[in-house]
Amino acid sequence: MTLDDFDYPLPPELIAQTPADRRDGSRLLHVPAAGPFAVGPFGGILDRFRGDEVLVLNDTKVVPARLAGQKPSGGAVEVLFIEPWSDGIIALTRGTRLKPGSVIALPGGARAEFVERLPDGAARLTLAGVDDLWGWLQDNGQLPLPPYIERAPDDVDAARYQTVFAEKPGAVAAPTAGLHFTPALLQALQAKGVAIHKVTLHVGPGTFAPVRVEDVATHQMHSERFEVPAATWAAVTGARPVVAVGTTVVRALEAQARHPGEGRTDLFIYPGFEFQVVDGLLTNFHLPKSTLLMLVSAFAGRERVLAAYAHAVAERMRFFSYGDASLWIREDGRWT
Repeated sequence: MTLDDFDYPLPPELIAQTPADRRDGSRLLHVPAAGPFAVGPFGGILDRFRGDEVLVLNDTKVVPARLAGQKPSGGAVEVLFIEPWSDGIIALTRGTRLKPGSVIALPGGARAEFVERLPDGAARLTLAGVDDLWGWLQDNGQLPLPPYIERAPDDVDAARYQTVFAEKPGAVAAPTAGLHFTPALLQALQAKGVAIHKVTLHVGPGTFAPVRVEDVATHQMHSERFEVPAATWAAVTGARPVVAVGTTVVRALEAQARHPGEGRTDLFIYPGFEFQVVDGLLTNFHLPKSTLLMLVSAFAGRERVLAAYAHAVAERMRFFSYGDASLWIREDGRWT
């Protein structure tokens, strides 16, 4: 398959720039394994569950990862935190060119020193003057909204670009399928009999990285940290159908099935992939030619995905992180 096989036309005005008025106020496209598509309010998802399913959420928490720094010479350096390492952080840097030993003054009295450039383009930086990494980011960083949201983050984003079940800091992008859920809706699902479990996958900036190869099978996926608790794994390997909230949950569960306990994954899911765990998928609409669109195509079939996306465009649904959601059922899975 080539990159063009995953392209589709999208009017730019359908790219959501702000969240819906209410957290659960988005729309939902239901895509059964066969048959017609249906568009309705997101709250209608409750009627799509029988009550014997396992619903899996990603409890990662987005951190204010973007920091404005400065070299002693006065050159500006933007630092985008990716993840911690033993002596500091791994980050993307932009601005004045850095070399080993370069010092960057950062907000809150912190100082970073450039150690090395990594093969994927990220940088390894040591940190001084930071005792609590997450607290320092919270006090001094800016929320890293996706590049297709053409505005600066505001106070609304601080709440709405975060799921209500976010617990573990470390992501630089939200697991956006989970943004639609309210505590009341989760409680209603549980009352119906749905078992709710969590995984953690810290979403990295690679989620927005474009695919630059024509043969998609040769694409190298970014690596992300993940954890699947024992209770979650026991639940998803039982007899009940498993519904993943977001592509990050799919990657965590399917990676765990292949490499138990590894803790990192660069699993690339594209058509031809054999799913071992996930039967249903709730996800937002994804960019043309993206690895996320390829994952959904692996799950439901490329032609059906493109037909569903064309239907969503015709229905004027909202796309990407702050957009509407879609619910997919795998043809050979345990969920109907």
